[in-house]
Formats: sequence, structure tokens, C-alpha cells
Amino acid sequence: MPERSPPNAVLMQFAKWPEAGRVKTRLMPELGAGGALQAHITLTLAVLDNLCATGYPVQFWWDRALEPAPEDAELILQNLEQAELEQCIQQGGTLGDRMLAALTAALQNHDRAMVVGSDCPSVDPQYVRQALDRLANHDVVLGPSDDGGYVLIGARRVRPGMLDGIAWGTEQVLDQTLARLDQLGLSVSLLEPRWDVDEPADWARFQRLAGS
Repeated sequence: MPERSPPNAVLMQFAKWPEAGRVKTRLMPELGAGGALQAHITLTLAVLDNLCATGYPVQFWWDRALEPAPEDAELILQNLEQAELEQCIQQGGTLGDRMLAALTAALQNHDRAMVVGSDCPSVDPQYVRQALDRLANHDVVLGPSDDGGYVLIGARRVRPGMLDGIAWGTEQVLDQTLARLDQLGLSVSLLEPRWDVDEPADWARFQRLAGS
């Protein structure tokens, strides 16, 4: 018998438009607004490379509609156009609202969907594939981060309000999300923890690992 192709999936990268003073603000005391902006662009492209290397379809989700695009977005836009990636706009008031809206939309046309932030260069292709594999037996997969949040969320099934009541940006994000998903009867698989780039020490770690 012919081998059955795996259920289709889509990867969604969430990103803020690169604007000085609006991105990677916790890096600004050490790097300045311009340095933090360049760090944001570098991280965004690193995550994009990792996601594209998985072989799965990738969508790029900007934080808001913005016309015209900032000049500093040119390098990112060039990469998106070269890879012929679909660009979308996040919808919702909170991060939870935006992620749930994206997952819900994606699952209308795919069996599995995943959201990854643009400050998570530790999410390498193997980690993404592992996360998608977990969705064969679980409704939701989370990749915990060292700071109490998570670097990715994937789903094969969603429920309205499943990311409500989360104190985003705090150390309670993962625990609150797990409690909420359990309350709604959604099964969850946790991957091994990874790290994201928020503080100057995180940025230094990324530079070391990238060979900069």
C-alpha cells in the first residue's frame, strides 16, 4: 500500500513591525533604540530561516496593519517575497486573542497549526517537527521557555476562550495556560524547555551561539 502522507500543517511566525523604540525594549538600556531594532530584525530573520527549513508551509503574521511599511522592514520584506510567503495581520486585543484567532483560522484549512514568536531562535527545525509529531496524540503542544512562558504553541483542536485570563509577560503564563486548557478538556503535551531573547544576557547568548 502507498505510504500515507502526514497530516498537513502550517507554521505561523508572529512579528512586530521593526520600528525603533517599539521593539525589544528591554534591550534598549544596553543597546540603545537602534541596536535593539537591529537585534529585532536579526532575530526575526533567524526564526524565519528555522521555520522555512522545516519544509512546512510558513505564514508571516504582522502585529498590525501598517501602510506604508517602515523602511527598516525592507530586509524582512525582501526575504518574505523571495520565499513567496503569505503575510497576514494579527487580530485581537491580547496576545492570547491573537494567537487563538490565528490558530482557529489556520485549522480551517490544515490539520495542525503552530505559532512561534520572532524572539525564539532556539526553536530549531527539529524542535518544530517534534512539536508537530506530538499533535498526533494531543490537542495542544507547548514549548516551555526558561522565563515561565512558552516559545511555541501548536494545536489540532481549539476551544473558544482557551487563552483567556493569562497574565502575558509574567512568569505565570505557562502555568495559567495549562490550567485553562485542562479546564476546557484539551489534552496537552509539553516539550523540553527552550529560551527566547528578552534581556541583554539572552541577546549575548544568541550571539555566542550564532558565532557572532
